[in-house]
Amino acid sequence: MKLLVAFFRLVRSLNLLFIVISQLLFHYCIVVPVFQQANAPLPLSMPLFILLILSSVFIAAAGYIINDYFDRNIDQVNKPRKLVVEKIINRRWAILWHMGLSLLGIMLSFYIAWKTKAWWLAPVNTGCVIALWFYSTTFKRKLLSGNILISLLTAWVVLVVGFLVHYLVIIDPGSYPGVNASKLMRLTFLYGGFAFIISLVREVIKDIEDMQGDERYGCRTMPIVWGVQSSKVFVATWLVVLIAALIIVQAYVLPFRWWWSAIYCVTVVITPLIYILRKLFRAASRADFHHLSSWVKLVMLTGIISMVFFKLYS
Repeated sequence: MKLLVAFFRLVRSLNLLFIVISQLLFHYCIVVPVFQQANAPLPLSMPLFILLILSSVFIAAAGYIINDYFDRNIDQVNKPRKLVVEKIINRRWAILWHMGLSLLGIMLSFYIAWKTKAWWLAPVNTGCVIALWFYSTTFKRKLLSGNILISLLTAWVVLVVGFLVHYLVIIDPGSYPGVNASKLMRLTFLYGGFAFIISLVREVIKDIEDMQGDERYGCRTMPIVWGVQSSKVFVATWLVVLIAALIIVQAYVLPFRWWWSAIYCVTVVITPLIYILRKLFRAASRADFHHLSSWVKLVMLTGIISMVFFKLYS
């Protein structure tokens, strides 16, 4: 039992659940209404969609494992109580699990690409596996490059569903008459952009939180190179951009009488972001930044859940 619990900690089971929820919500709340409005069939069958989710989960789980594999020394400083690799799970088993899950994710991607004729899916998801490896070995320790890479991969969780469905529509438009493909892409980029920015904010906050261990082992993350205050300004800038963008979106939907959507967004997305922004410059201790990181993660969840309103108002 101890080994099983350790494995679920190693693969960040809650984060994997978040991936599943994100893709399910995007499919049922964004994709399905677009096709229902046109009385058109869905281009991606349920079995293939489930396989797409599994490929995302396997690739992400493999990424978490390889990250902990290479971060063992740093984690001994930053989070010794949460250490799993070598302390509970042997390093050899960790690398084998990484390889096995990566291979499963890639194989599923090739199968989906073959069945849907979306040729680009297999090499892109294979590229995600490679990117996660190099993130763990190199980019994580570099200024900003690792933060941007992880934020792009986080956005890809949503983008891959929207891109795949959109691609299946444009290669066979006769089978999906009346489908508003441009609306689908707008919503795909809306949530993909949200995921990118909120992930970038959290990554930099986590870098500030983990400065002690990162600096000891020669990492060149933003707070180490630029300093904590400059990193706070960077985070604050993106928070302001995100808050402004969300306010603009609410101003856009209000004429359509999406009252509950606006109330939800202001209450549990925008207001917490303002709270994070206010607390950011007062934060000083590692506990302060951990608190902020937890709040950002909560906003990621509430932001993704807002997809439900596109289903309610469709």
